[in-house]
Amino acid sequence: MKAAFIERPGPPESIRYGEVAMPVIRHDRQVLVKVTAVTVNPIDTYIRSGAYPIALPRPFIIGRDLVGVVDAVGAGVTRFAPGQRVWSNNQGYDGRQGTFAEFVSVDEELLYPLPDGVNEQEAVAVVHSSLTACLGLIREAGLKAGETLFINGGSGNVGSAVLQVARHLGARVIITAGSTDKLRRCLELGADRAVNYKTEDVAVAIRDFAPQGVDVYWDTTREPDFERAVPLLQHRGRLIVMAGLNAHPLFPWAPSTPKIARCTALRSPMRPRRSFASVRARSMGYWRPER
Repeated sequence: MKAAFIERPGPPESIRYGEVAMPVIRHDRQVLVKVTAVTVNPIDTYIRSGAYPIALPRPFIIGRDLVGVVDAVGAGVTRFAPGQRVWSNNQGYDGRQGTFAEFVSVDEELLYPLPDGVNEQEAVAVVHSSLTACLGLIREAGLKAGETLFINGGSGNVGSAVLQVARHLGARVIITAGSTDKLRRCLELGADRAVNYKTEDVAVAIRDFAPQGVDVYWDTTREPDFERAVPLLQHRGRLIVMAGLNAHPLFPWAPSTPKIARCTALRSPMRPRRSFASVRARSMGYWRPER
């Protein structure tokens, strides 16, 4: 079959396109999927370049996300059948080959049904960021209707997903963006207040929007500023950060201890959902005081 692959991590020029071995169903709970749509996320570039060092098979098929159609199933598969549309965002990691290929073998537990009527290209473009938003807001932050959320960077891939999920949950949302067009788009997506971080005082805008502080502060930037974030939180507020690979932000321990209910370092959905429990445990063990 045809695939895009690398022999070793490197720049974009290291990507090759050509024939590779057709994947096979290696155990009873695996599904062979004919790929119909893929997308590229930042994590893909980290793995391809070697910035995120992990052991890779050779050749390594790049990509993590896919939408496709079930071609065949293992004897123990119960949730899927040939001809069913599916999606996944957990390939290309932990020894698994990626998605930039005609066919991919996917463990049943890492595969999900694609509802009827959903456009394949639109779906694959949002599954990674939307899953991040849902895990962060629902599982980690426990955002509830009527609460206030600040998104530092509301116009990006994850930020716009967080905005839409938060509005669906009934929260009031204030965001930052860096241009008139981006601010307008965030307002169209449901933001109650959009702040231009280049021309406005963000802290003043947040205090005007939520005088008692925001319930949840979500920072999508590479270098989170805890010195700014903590004073803008409501008592027992929740703080979610998505720092870059090389970020080393300082945390203001003493003044934050009685205020923060939860601080979670949310990573890209690179593994099954169980991995988020361990990420949360590591973060909370350092940053969350007991209630």
